[in-house]
Amino acid sequence: MRNKLKQFFKNSSIENIYQLNGKVPLLKAIPFGLQHVLAMFVANITPIIIIISASGAKLIDGTPLGTKDMATLIQCSMLIAGIGTLIQLYPLWRIGSRLPIVMGVSFTFVGALIYITTTSGYEVALGAIIIGGIFEGLLGLTYKYWKKIVAPIVAACVVTAIGFSLLPIGAKSFGGGYVPDFGASKYLIVGTITLFSSILFNVFSKGHKKALSILFGLIVGYIAAAGYQMIDFAKFKNTVESSGVIALPTMFKYKPKFEINSIISVAIIFLVSAAETIGDTSAIVSSGLGREVTDKEISGSLACDGFASSLSGMFGCAPITSFSQNVGLVGMTKVVNRFTIMTGAVTLILASLVPPIGALFATIPDAVLGGCTIMMFGTIVVSGMSMIGKCKFNQRNTIISALSIGVGIGFTQVPGLFRETPKLFQDIFATNPVAWVFVIAVVLNLVLPKNMGEENDKNKKSMSFKDRFKEIFKTKESKKEVNQSTDGNKEEDKIIEGK
Repeated sequence: MRNKLKQFFKNSSIENIYQLNGKVPLLKAIPFGLQHVLAMFVANITPIIIIISASGAKLIDGTPLGTKDMATLIQCSMLIAGIGTLIQLYPLWRIGSRLPIVMGVSFTFVGALIYITTTSGYEVALGAIIIGGIFEGLLGLTYKYWKKIVAPIVAACVVTAIGFSLLPIGAKSFGGGYVPDFGASKYLIVGTITLFSSILFNVFSKGHKKALSILFGLIVGYIAAAGYQMIDFAKFKNTVESSGVIALPTMFKYKPKFEINSIISVAIIFLVSAAETIGDTSAIVSSGLGREVTDKEISGSLACDGFASSLSGMFGCAPITSFSQNVGLVGMTKVVNRFTIMTGAVTLILASLVPPIGALFATIPDAVLGGCTIMMFGTIVVSGMSMIGKCKFNQRNTIISALSIGVGIGFTQVPGLFRETPKLFQDIFATNPVAWVFVIAVVLNLVLPKNMGEENDKNKKSMSFKDRFKEIFKTKESKKEVNQSTDGNKEEDKIIEGK
């Protein structure tokens, strides 16, 4: 075993962090993997906290969900995120993309799961997650049969929408997150210190060290937050006391129950999650690897997204999906090495087995995360715009991108716009721009003529050089005539004024 490890790391080099399959020294790879974990850790456990903390959240027998349930599910969320990330990096059969995609618990399902949990019970929500995950997994395996629906321009619009939808989250974290004194000066100062620390480290460091700018910013921001007494170690102590030093997550602690109405509503939201996964996969290949995504990669990514979510439901946890935060991190650092990201996945699994590790990560204040993520989310927007540019700004693509992004971003910025629509519609569309962008872009891509706006371009291309020269000359002559007539009118005006 020892000889095999030596052979594996024989040709390893730190420069391979920019290569998908290169070998990287283990100790040098860990900081880059840890950076990914820290960037998504709080966002990974937040959906569970929101669902369990919702007023009226209960089991099917009416027992309220409490602190112990939350601790158990947070533990499971870390385990499933680590397993899902490993499968994306090192696929099982056709499940997994073989790309540096980090998985985490999805925010997309929070509204629907709260409604199901408070009305029918948490076990019903888990049953819907298990079936819905299988549904998305099968969609991934059969991607080649419906891939024409998701054209490159559709994926580009979805990536752009994902970036825009994350910007308010980054800004919210920058201001302190969900705290009573949101926007207090201490949060803004800590967020600014974190942001500038990351930027300055990236500017002045050399070589591969530039890719650690986010980790450096997190450390400096954490120290600054400690100076403002923003770190809550009481939660750390409570977690250790309630969960112990070592704890093993268990499957089917909450026995799922299957109800058709809940399954249908959650399955519909899985379609939105699939759109986000397609966008994230396309963005990570475009920004990190500098090429177009393949059908096999999207198929494997969707299959992992779905089946891993189903596994998550068996552990009593919410669905998981590709994390856009980490897509932005890859876009900034260009670190795409699978082995390096794998160290982060292993860290997540260890954190699920050793609760104090996860409890320590959970003490990172939102303001610190906001300072790191605001630029990462902007990177996703730029990546999406770059993908739209590669599709060419012809008349057809301009209409698709302008209308889908305009409606998606615009409608979701107005609270109460859909207050008279059904609850299911509100859960899917009221605050989710990605859902709007995906639906509108897909519909327009299917409806608009493929050769729309190309006739004028063809006519221009078919013109000879002589004809083009004449057209330019005529244009210049017409401009001269307009100018002369304008000058003449001015002279007449002067004569009239003189008289």
